[in-house]
Amino acid sequence: MLIKFYQHVLALVFAVDEINQNPKILRNVTLGFHICDSYYSIQMTYRTTLHLLFQSSRYFPNYECDIQKNVMAVIGGLSSDISLHMTDILSLYKIPQVAYGSFPQEESNTRQFPSVYRMVPNETQQYIGMIKLLQHFGWTWVGLFAVDDDSGGHFLQTLEPLFSQHRICSEFTKRIPNQVNWDTFYEVYNIMSVIYLPFRDSKANTFIFYGESRTIISLNDFLFLADYSSKGNTYLRKVWIMTAQVDFALTGTQRTWDFNVFQGALSFRIHSNDPLGFHNFLQKIKPYREQKDGFLKEFWEQAFDCSLLDHQNSEKDDTLCTGEELLDSLPGHIFEMSMTGHSYSIYNAVYAVAYALHAMHTSVSNHREILCRKRLDFHHLHPWQGIPISACNDYCHPGFQKKKKEGEKFCCYDCVPCPEGKISNQQDMVDCIKCPEDQYSSKNKDGCINKVITFLSFEEPLGISLVLLAVSFFLTTAFVLGVFIKNKDTPIVKANNRNITYTLLVSLLLCFLCSLLFLGKPNNVTCFIQQSAFGIIFSVPVSCVLAKTITVVLAFMATQPGSGLRKWVGKKLANSIVLSCCLVQAGICIIWLGSTPPFPDLDMYSMADKIVAECNEGSVVMFFIVQGYLGLLSLISLAVAFFARKLPDSFNEAKFITFSMLIFCSVWMSFVPTYLSTKGKSMIAVEIFSILASSAALLGCIFSPKCYIIVLRPEMNNREHLIKRKN
Repeated sequence: MLIKFYQHVLALVFAVDEINQNPKILRNVTLGFHICDSYYSIQMTYRTTLHLLFQSSRYFPNYECDIQKNVMAVIGGLSSDISLHMTDILSLYKIPQVAYGSFPQEESNTRQFPSVYRMVPNETQQYIGMIKLLQHFGWTWVGLFAVDDDSGGHFLQTLEPLFSQHRICSEFTKRIPNQVNWDTFYEVYNIMSVIYLPFRDSKANTFIFYGESRTIISLNDFLFLADYSSKGNTYLRKVWIMTAQVDFALTGTQRTWDFNVFQGALSFRIHSNDPLGFHNFLQKIKPYREQKDGFLKEFWEQAFDCSLLDHQNSEKDDTLCTGEELLDSLPGHIFEMSMTGHSYSIYNAVYAVAYALHAMHTSVSNHREILCRKRLDFHHLHPWQGIPISACNDYCHPGFQKKKKEGEKFCCYDCVPCPEGKISNQQDMVDCIKCPEDQYSSKNKDGCINKVITFLSFEEPLGISLVLLAVSFFLTTAFVLGVFIKNKDTPIVKANNRNITYTLLVSLLLCFLCSLLFLGKPNNVTCFIQQSAFGIIFSVPVSCVLAKTITVVLAFMATQPGSGLRKWVGKKLANSIVLSCCLVQAGICIIWLGSTPPFPDLDMYSMADKIVAECNEGSVVMFFIVQGYLGLLSLISLAVAFFARKLPDSFNEAKFITFSMLIFCSVWMSFVPTYLSTKGKSMIAVEIFSILASSAALLGCIFSPKCYIIVLRPEMNNREHLIKRKN
């Protein structure tokens, strides 16, 4: 037994224990294992592999005679020949093998044995490293030792041309068998002579060794037996360069030997690490506590050179093991407490198998038939379903797309989420696809969902609120109009042109009703008239306000001595202002409706998950001309009213008009950015609210003071009170 390799067993046990205690991997499933020894024999390798698969004293391939524990994967093959012999049987049943010690040599191996996955990199990297090492130290005259099998032959065939390319020469090439028939003295003597002579006669001081742990054991045997008495001679002290497969180990019978010949050897190393808790795990191993480990007794006896007896055996023995011996006390070539490269490869191999099984259990796209069950049933699971995929990185799941990594090959990529409006419904999509106009991407970006048509309806809470507000203002305006008509002969109603006042109130009634045209699902009629009706109707109250303020200014200026403006003061001027301003707006709207009238339309893009039913303006330019004309009238009215606000006239209502127009302009100035920044039904609600707010400002600021006097203070509604002047 190679006692140093017992750590390989312990690494397997440690990894399985970690996985079974981890709730994030294979939950509710216990991962088991079975360890077999090939004894480096082809016959035993085949026999043990069959026993692992069928577990019976007599083998009936392709038949399972009773309920068996399902073998999902095999981890094995410290040497390449053992791995390949196991694959001869395992590949027939599509059972993957994860080889932790053998290095891939040729691409044909991958094609010939597709179910073998290796945990170590291609050994070509070692060849390049050797060349660079020899060039660095100027070692151009070397000797080669290689194991006498196919892998050793491949090593020599690959390395010798590289030597020629880099001006490095080999003095000799020797082949070393892994196993020797020690019963044949002639064979043993022949091999020792062939191997020992280069040490004695060679001028090369650098030897390159290619093989495995068994090969180094054989070489050490031959050198030790060939010249035991001269093993410390200086001519045996050479510079050795070892490949990463080599691990210095001794059998139990060689425990008193050493590796002095290889002192100072340079060895490539398999990547290793010490998993957290592994050292403590090793310290807790005791032979009398572990009952299921069939290797522990032999290891313990050979490692500590003692014997373990059963508790029932009362015989005395001077070399009896106490069972409390410490693994820390063993030298490195007997047992190492830190995890070796091969052990770490086994540790990673166990996790690779576990994650593959876990991926089978959780994968939606590839294994839907497994997910339909509540838990993973390994009795109905085939090992070929979890062969690990050899890729630079994992699949990009639906909802993601590939993104090339800068500076790396095209096989390596990042997975980035699909942008808004796009989806990917398959794995590893290069580009996400755009959803149709009437659909939007789901939350996970893996499918398209139909959009819902939306508009501001009368039935929803916002629509009901706006209707109630419009009706309330309409009734309030109607009440004010009724009050003014009832008191038409009173001085406060007759002041500043009674007809213009009536026109202003009627136009405000229509403004409040006009807001209702924007509610409901757009159709040909409502879209055709809503903007034009709004523009024409709204121009009337603004024109009336402008006419009132101009009348006040002209009336004051006409009272100045020598003024010639008296002929302009009168109802005709006010009526002309109102009529002309409204006709201009009407003309603009007629041109708009005659050329590019508004029409019902569906906005597919403003909102990601909805289709907005709206009225398309037809011509955006005409829309802004109508709005701009209203804004111009409003600014002129505000300027004139502001100029006339301090005129000393009791009939002057310019102060109230100024305040009302200030609110009116503020509302529509804030409307523009708000309207452009909102979408869907909210945009319509903003326009309706602006119509109601600006109309209410005119109603409240201009008519509330007059209604107060007419209704609550009728004693003030007389000529004597109204003609009082400022002192």
